[in-house]
Amino acid sequence: MNWQEVAGNWLLVPPNPVGIIHFLGGAFVAAAPSVTYGWLLENLYHHGYIIVATPFINTFDHGAIATEVLTTFDHAMIYLRRQVIGDRHFPIYGMGHSMGCKVHLLIASLYRVDRVGNILISFNNYPARKSIPLLEQFVQFAPDFDVEFTPSPIQTLDLVRDRYTVGRNLLIKFRKDTIDQTYNLSDVLHQRFPQHTAIQILKGTHTTPIAQDVRWQPGSSFTAFDAIGQFVKQEFYRDLEQLKETVVRWLG
Repeated sequence: MNWQEVAGNWLLVPPNPVGIIHFLGGAFVAAAPSVTYGWLLENLYHHGYIIVATPFINTFDHGAIATEVLTTFDHAMIYLRRQVIGDRHFPIYGMGHSMGCKVHLLIASLYRVDRVGNILISFNNYPARKSIPLLEQFVQFAPDFDVEFTPSPIQTLDLVRDRYTVGRNLLIKFRKDTIDQTYNLSDVLHQRFPQHTAIQILKGTHTTPIAQDVRWQPGSSFTAFDAIGQFVKQEFYRDLEQLKETVVRWLG
């Protein structure tokens, strides 16, 4: 796949684009979205969407991350307008997974942005103590050490409730996702945009969006191990396909 790096973004540009998707990944896999989310993004590209995947490194200041991500994306749009799309107008959609959802929510709450809609997959908004491995144990030995994300989880939902400007939203939750907080976000978005907030419950886990199509090749004789491999491939592929089809259907 011909990914190209432009001004800190990773881009896929189809021959006849129908829209633009700005993608942000989860906290610990967001630094290489073209790799960790390759299957999903490349399939959306095959449906005609320009993919702009913006990497970021997680810090405690999520507001600063949102500002930096938006600036980086704007540089990609300057390139696209000059080199690819010219004066043609294409709808722009935000799509995020896990922490990427929070960053998109902050972007659209802190800044005026051109978005037709946002796709928010496996929203996660836990406090720092629950999100960062070993931080809870560290705080037990240093009770005066108080650290939290900025804005905090409560402040984030308050910002969305009061200032979020993207009226059309698709929320996706996976049935076996144990760290998902989509319902909390759904409550807030339904208050703000009751007519245009949809939620879909799909098979899968929190890591379903970063799964890849397992290219299992059985040996010359089909063994029990091959059978297990084929079963795993089918399960991964089924969940990924359902996710992709859900997104494409909503975009369409």
